[in-house]
Amino acid sequence: PSVLDSFALLSGQLNTLNKVLKHEKTPLLRNQVIIPLVLSPDRDEEIMRQTEGRVPVFSHEVVPDHLRTKPDPEVEEQEKQLITDAARISPDVAQKQIQSLNKMCSNLLEKISKEERESESGGLRQNKQTFNPADTNALVAAVAFGKGLSNRRPPGSAGSVQSGQPGAGAIIAGASGMQQVQMPGAPAQQQPMLAGVQMAQAGQPGK
Repeated sequence: PSVLDSFALLSGQLNTLNKVLKHEKTPLLRNQVIIPLVLSPDRDEEIMRQTEGRVPVFSHEVVPDHLRTKPDPEVEEQEKQLITDAARISPDVAQKQIQSLNKMCSNLLEKISKEERESESGGLRQNKQTFNPADTNALVAAVAFGKGLSNRRPPGSAGSVQSGQPGAGAIIAGASGMQQVQMPGAPAQQQPMLAGVQMAQAGQPGK
């Protein structure tokens, strides 16, 4: 009951205030000018409390903005032009424009969400490891130190030369391979000479 009584009292006061404002003898509030009586560059706690921390001071810099009742003339002209253009559009055309705008916004939102999903998946792919460290280490050890490679020689190259050097067999194998290839237009007499040179160099110590 007390809340209802208070509400009835407030409602009556608001109705009375509206009647006073709508009376023909009451001047229009938009024609009234508010003049600040005190301007101070110092911080005002009361204004801070009333404005919920938005206006810390009431100085000559903020007064024109906070006490303005009309927009700038340029903005007012643009607003009038927009209102005039909106009044010319029929409801059907306006509804179509609203639908097209909503469609464009939904397509844009879908593209943005798709880009976000692709970027997230791309980041996951970049973070995923694409190689095996054990295989990499095995390849490096095989190339650098010959670890894990077989010592088996090609057939026919083991008994071709007797030498104390471990790489002689490979050299002779390469020489025998070179002996079997004949260049077009070259005389056939150069082939045994090349094989003989390779054999002689392989047989010399320290070469």
